[in-house]
Amino acid sequence: MLQLIRTNSQHERFISLVKLLDQELAERDGAEHGFYATYNGIDQINHVVLVMENDQAIACGAFKAFDEDSVEIKRMFVIMEHRGRGVAGDILLALEEWARELGFQKTVLETGKRQPEAIRLYQKYGYRQISNYGQYAGVENSVCFEKKLLIDD
Repeated sequence: MLQLIRTNSQHERFISLVKLLDQELAERDGAEHGFYATYNGIDQINHVVLVMENDQAIACGAFKAFDEDSVEIKRMFVIMEHRGRGVAGDILLALEEWARELGFQKTVLETGKRQPEAIRLYQKYGYRQISNYGQYAGVENSVCFEKKLLIDD
């Protein structure tokens, strides 16, 4: 049975998963990995969702404030043997719910063109592609998305 836990970036299991994520991204991104690593520090992320199964951390995702009304989804990762089960979608929905609870109205995110499964995930969950923002403007490998969060009345 899966258990989703809200925590922060100091959680040791989140840190372990991020190390695996960074290894995978280093392989996919090659020489560009250093650029992306500059913007993927986890020292000050206060909103992390960990997915646990049988006391093992199998996936994670996080967000941080992007601007007054928006959060940026960060550090989405599912261990290889647990992919294809809908876990990433569960994380994304949990992060959106948490952001909504905090009053945020929109999410933004960046992923790489070398991660087609991530692009499909975001499109499946209603994210629409936008112009590359901030540090990703003009970066050929980057694809940016946004999604408006509807606040329930």
